[in-house]
Amino acid sequence: MFSFFYETSGTRRRTFKVSGTVCTIGSARSNDLVIEGRRMGKRHAELRLEADGVHLVDLGSGAGCWVNRDRVQRYGPLNDLDEVAIGDLTLAIEGTPFARGGPPEVSAREPASEGGEHRDVPRRSLFGALGIGRSTGEPRRSEPEALSDKAGEPPTVADAAEPLLVPATGFPPHKDPLRVATSAAAHEPARVDERLAYWGTIVHEQLLYQMDLRRKDVNRMSDEQLRSESQELIVAIVGSLEAELPSDLDLDALRGNVLDESVGLGPLEQFLVDDSISEIMVNNHREIFVERAGRIERSPYRFSSDRTVYSVIERIITPLGRRIDESSPIVDARLKDGSRVNAVIPPLALKGPSLTIRKFPKHRLAFADLVRAGSVSEAMVDFLRVCVEMRKNIIVSGGTGSGKTTLLNVLSNFIPDTDRIVTIEDAAELKLVQPNLVAMESRPPNLEGKGAVPIRDLVRNALRMRPDRIVVGECRGGEAIDMLQAMNTGHDGSLTTIHANNPRDSLSRLEVLVLMAGMDLPVVAIREQVASAVNLIIQQTRFPCGSRKITRITEVVGVESGTVQLQDIFVYRQDGIDEHKRVRGRFMATGAIPTFYETLRNIGMEVDLGAFDNAVSV
Repeated sequence: MFSFFYETSGTRRRTFKVSGTVCTIGSARSNDLVIEGRRMGKRHAELRLEADGVHLVDLGSGAGCWVNRDRVQRYGPLNDLDEVAIGDLTLAIEGTPFARGGPPEVSAREPASEGGEHRDVPRRSLFGALGIGRSTGEPRRSEPEALSDKAGEPPTVADAAEPLLVPATGFPPHKDPLRVATSAAAHEPARVDERLAYWGTIVHEQLLYQMDLRRKDVNRMSDEQLRSESQELIVAIVGSLEAELPSDLDLDALRGNVLDESVGLGPLEQFLVDDSISEIMVNNHREIFVERAGRIERSPYRFSSDRTVYSVIERIITPLGRRIDESSPIVDARLKDGSRVNAVIPPLALKGPSLTIRKFPKHRLAFADLVRAGSVSEAMVDFLRVCVEMRKNIIVSGGTGSGKTTLLNVLSNFIPDTDRIVTIEDAAELKLVQPNLVAMESRPPNLEGKGAVPIRDLVRNALRMRPDRIVVGECRGGEAIDMLQAMNTGHDGSLTTIHANNPRDSLSRLEVLVLMAGMDLPVVAIREQVASAVNLIIQQTRFPCGSRKITRITEVVGVESGTVQLQDIFVYRQDGIDEHKRVRGRFMATGAIPTFYETLRNIGMEVDLGAFDNAVSV
């Protein structure tokens, strides 16, 4: 908590008290201190209370922030001799002398001459460098006058940049977090370089202004056209600013940051091309975590503001016809490569917009890959091949991130090409290659709350599409009863996934999901339905070390005394942790022989029962 004095031209000195540790200053209504003026940007600056005092941070405004007549990107702690000017505002932290008089002229101090004297020279104008406004020799305070709009009110750079490169989302213009998204991404070379973020924001604002000045309709441009034209403009803008940029600033990184921020996914671009990363988790603009080789680690990269995260989310969901706003703050989507995307924005996300991307391998995995990774044994693979080919109904059970969808994809490799398959998902993730395939995706409601098509309706419709097998990405609601009925009415060989910690819990969860469908059925009837429909449960587990393994293959053998009977066929026995802190264990058969193997022998098929001998590891 802190307070400061401030005044603008023509107003008396006032005191502003900050209840937290950060105070944003600008002309937009979303700021803590709203100051309207020709030199004030939408989000101009921040005052941050840190351990050693109050620090000033420029958020990339065109007019800039000035301390003691020098333009600063970040300055602090402020002391009692500092003259602070933020656009049309001058201020001083409470208890220090107040800097009276108007904002300082835009000038820079040349190095001291041989006589030891400094002399002020006009600083080259950002607007002048772009050919906008007055000559570079005129005072900085006069330059924005050249940007007067039709009403005669001279806007700031942020005002000129308002149209942006992303579609509108229904917010009021002065509150739309997407329309005012103007900041640079932290590309790989940038790490935590504040200067790159600062100058990238300025270049980004000018890019948006130039696109608007040229009356470009970015919504009608292809991705290639938008990227090409943006790249040309960025190169020109950076070139015109080269005299003002620090001599040691990485210009290639600056251009790459702004390009990714404008037409890509900002700092996430590098993670999407890194095959070692399987999950990207954005908690807010300052916190990005990734899962690499099964372990979660914090990334040194970040977004420069929450508004940039809004822009990335909008850029992902717009081509899919999805929407996200205050009335619908959660969205599920996918990237072009099939990666799963979930986004949550305020007011539900308290720390800022959150984004989670689940990446899938670029090449199609097979069981040979899982065997090499130690996720399954050869004997278990042979058994699962028989189960799929013999049209057994299979449920893949496991926790979040345990690899259920990946395993479902791999199991689908065993489905013959002659079968007609219908897949049903919330967001399309499965990548089946069979020729006779129909893929369906649920649809959320529109702006009026109508037009939603849930998974349950798709499962019902799939029964009329003459499917040999139905594959449901995940059972998480009332569609469970329709899935069970499909399995019981001639659609053998169907596959689905469910969230559960073990096979017994997966059956209990199925019962709950059936009751969620509004069916007033006795529990005994539900259990009989489950025991009749489900043949096999595969339990997938993710261990603390990050490795994923099939820990149980369990057969459903019937109902006895109102309880569904299960028998484990294969299990994974953990016996310690190795020197790299990775789980160590072995796959074993329990000695139980699947009941349907007797049926296979009766119809003349040769079956190998040696794999079920519990005396040896498999």
